[in-house]
Amino acid sequence: MSTKTLQPLNNTTLGRFAPADTRLTYDRKALRHGIVHIGVGGFHRGHQAVYLDDLLGLGGSTEWGLCGIGLLPQDRRMYETTVSQDCLYTVVERSSAGDVPRIIGSMTGYLFAPDDPEAVLEKMASPDCRIVSMTITEGGYYVNSGTGQFDAVHPDIVRDLANPHKPACVFGFLAEALDRRRQRGLGPFTVMSCDNMQNNGDVMKKMFLAFVTLRDPSLASWLGEKGAFPNTMVDRITPATTDAHRAMVHEAFGIDDAWPVVCEPFRQWVIEDHFCAGRPAWEKVGAQITDNVLPYEKMKIRLLNASHQALCYIGMLLGYQYAHQTMQDARIQKLVRIMMDQEVTPLLAKVPGIDLEEYKNSLIERFGNPAIMDQLSRIGTEGSARIPKFVLLSVLDQVALGGPLKAGAFTVAAWFRYLTGKDDAGKDMPIIDPMKDEITARAKRGGSDPTEMLSMHELFGDILPASPAFVGEVTRALKSFYEQGSVATLEAWIR
Repeated sequence: MSTKTLQPLNNTTLGRFAPADTRLTYDRKALRHGIVHIGVGGFHRGHQAVYLDDLLGLGGSTEWGLCGIGLLPQDRRMYETTVSQDCLYTVVERSSAGDVPRIIGSMTGYLFAPDDPEAVLEKMASPDCRIVSMTITEGGYYVNSGTGQFDAVHPDIVRDLANPHKPACVFGFLAEALDRRRQRGLGPFTVMSCDNMQNNGDVMKKMFLAFVTLRDPSLASWLGEKGAFPNTMVDRITPATTDAHRAMVHEAFGIDDAWPVVCEPFRQWVIEDHFCAGRPAWEKVGAQITDNVLPYEKMKIRLLNASHQALCYIGMLLGYQYAHQTMQDARIQKLVRIMMDQEVTPLLAKVPGIDLEEYKNSLIERFGNPAIMDQLSRIGTEGSARIPKFVLLSVLDQVALGGPLKAGAFTVAAWFRYLTGKDDAGKDMPIIDPMKDEITARAKRGGSDPTEMLSMHELFGDILPASPAFVGEVTRALKSFYEQGSVATLEAWIR
């Protein structure tokens, strides 16, 4: 399609695009911001915002419009792009059956905290705001992974406790907005985590109330009595947007969208029905409302998310770029099946409505979807948060049981080897991690000896570094990575 025919995506051009799914059926101007979302990335835009768009399309939910919030300096590009497009964007579901586009309109506002923190605080303190949700990554909850307790000495926390009315981090903004509501006689909003953590709402409540207690014990008491922190489980593979995705949206649909979202057709959202100021009727559009999210969370985190960690580091060491390439490698696919079948499934309780064998088979199929082009570098980001929360939970259980942990230990060793920054062919591998400087220095210093990394109490705690079975397996794998290479190590581990 000629670029002369392209239409920039905004309110003016909305409705001019050919596919029927690019036309909204509700009045965006009538929406109030009942939901404020912190951390507007590809996943939120391809998951929770889509569910809300579906619900708005049914009519009668105008109090549940969405306002996005960018807290970090690196959110500026998202802010500028989003505002320039009147918060509209394209979602394209990709599979072997083809590409299906739709335009999402559920977000009607976006605020950038570094430029106007007061506007962000007042948006959350507004009577219209009833839920503040977040996708801030596993590393954004200020948890000491070694102890499971609140990291009160983190520089972000120290700074915001010293400047409670001029916050910079998520916890500081939430606390200040909630305090304003309390002073104005309003109830609290529900704080809803949508991050990939087991018991994410419980974790958020524990860490945030620890922060608020340090700031103002009376605010913590009020929030503990009146607030709500529901657990949720979210699932949809959503790769980072690339220039190739933008070009595809241009060429296939004639839409000039500076930040589209591509994703798989599959999506799942399980939500604990615990809200203090009401909630949208998400169950009308496919979300599962339950009184116990834990079985679903545990299944997804230990099967999907842990398997992602298992395939991504060895995949990058072997020179692969995308997840589907790793699934085309029978050796990596076998490694993933060993982890799922032997080391994780025996630890899972029955999950209502789920056939675990079918679920695991669906994961292999989803990982292997070639249309998604999910980058291993995306899956491997923030390993310092994801390895403890996704992989080590099952390893800890198996250590306690004296059970198998070979694939888990292999994954940890592959992560250590990856942190040296070069694959087996000497090619640079991207490392995106808030602890990058420390962990890469330790990995390089330790080399084939994992002691330097395993001594990081905040990641590995006390039990695993004292386990001969775990340390022995990691040591054997890491030594093999250095002496035999990644191919030979992988082949030896899956025999």
